[in-house]
Amino acid sequence: MSVAIKLENISKQYRLGQVGTGTISHDLNRWWHRVRGKEDPYSQVGQINRRDQAAESEYVWALKDINLEVEQGEVLGIIGANGAGKSTLLKLISRITSPTTGAIKAKGRIASLLEVGTGMHPEMTARENIYLNGSILGMRRHEISRKLDEIIDFAGCQMYLDTPIKRFSSGMRVRLGFAVAAFLDPEILIVDEVLAVGDAEFQKRAIGKMQEVSQGGGRTVLFVSHNMASIRQLCPQCCWIHNGQLIDQGDTEETLANYIQSTLRLPTGANVPSTASRSGTGRLRIRRIRFENADGDTLTTVQNGTDVTIAMDCEAAADEHFTSVVASLALLDDHDNYIWLVRSSFTREYFSFTGSTTIRCHIHDLNVAQGTYRGVTFLSERDNEILDNVRNAFTLTVVSGDFFGTGDQGLPTRCKTLTRSTWTHS
Repeated sequence: MSVAIKLENISKQYRLGQVGTGTISHDLNRWWHRVRGKEDPYSQVGQINRRDQAAESEYVWALKDINLEVEQGEVLGIIGANGAGKSTLLKLISRITSPTTGAIKAKGRIASLLEVGTGMHPEMTARENIYLNGSILGMRRHEISRKLDEIIDFAGCQMYLDTPIKRFSSGMRVRLGFAVAAFLDPEILIVDEVLAVGDAEFQKRAIGKMQEVSQGGGRTVLFVSHNMASIRQLCPQCCWIHNGQLIDQGDTEETLANYIQSTLRLPTGANVPSTASRSGTGRLRIRRIRFENADGDTLTTVQNGTDVTIAMDCEAAADEHFTSVVASLALLDDHDNYIWLVRSSFTREYFSFTGSTTIRCHIHDLNVAQGTYRGVTFLSERDNEILDNVRNAFTLTVVSGDFFGTGDQGLPTRCKTLTRSTWTHS
């Protein structure tokens, strides 16, 4: 099978600050070195793309020394944390921007859907945008007309076909953009996390369409997503980008296992890491999380079927007074699925306090199978103001206990949550 995309030592450098693409003086300096046959003077400067470090140079390498081959008809998943360089890589392949160093070779027409409304003119109607995008891909008008009904049906925009797309919702624009990209027969289809904007029905149809164009049409698909279930379903092969570098590539299950394991390097019962994904007003922050037994001793692992207390040390902004705080705790499995949730409002418990406090959640007979889970914490006011929402706030390691009271331990872990039941026969 022939190679559809080949990346050779690809690197992309950006200049930090308000001017992100360089200056005229730097461009002239580069040109002067190039005409004299000398190396780019800025190729040896700059730092690795790490968001949690202060800038030590005015240049940063968004991507560094990427070598990658994608075969024709292959569906390749691309994973990595926010800011790792995934979108930059797709922009390079789509020829939206050019690499600082290295070469990119691609065979065939490329259709890319990198963000909501990519390649569409907001003042033009849906119909006009379909023809515009087809023309950009090099298709003739009669070829686009032949596909028009399929595109409209998939996008579900028959009523708004002659309406300017600036009046479309973000979900409708994604539907139309994906339909145009998928149905106009590109040899290479690039999709970057835009499916998260669509509803569940659209996501299912979009994944089915990507499978169809790759398996039936022999086209190549590059798919970026933070949804591990979608990556598993669609992509036999996967690559992992971290801090602008290609860390791992190969079988999807193995690559995802390595990636997920890296995300689990979080403290168990310790300070909330600065790298955790966080949102909220900041009037109240969770600073430390720990697990305690009935005697108040701190636990490093928790046995299922036992009682455990999860304590959250919360730090309030100066002079803040709260009258109705709601606290929530959830666990994510290694597929990024929510498998367990508790919330104080379920039992009509609200917290009133001034300044900082410690909120404790007492769990009776922890009904989670053995394994390591990532935690999500959430604080809000009763009026729905989000105070602090932290993803990957902690890890919880659950070991097998005598959950069913039979003396047996080490039960299968395929079901992540456990439920006691009573069985009879007659």
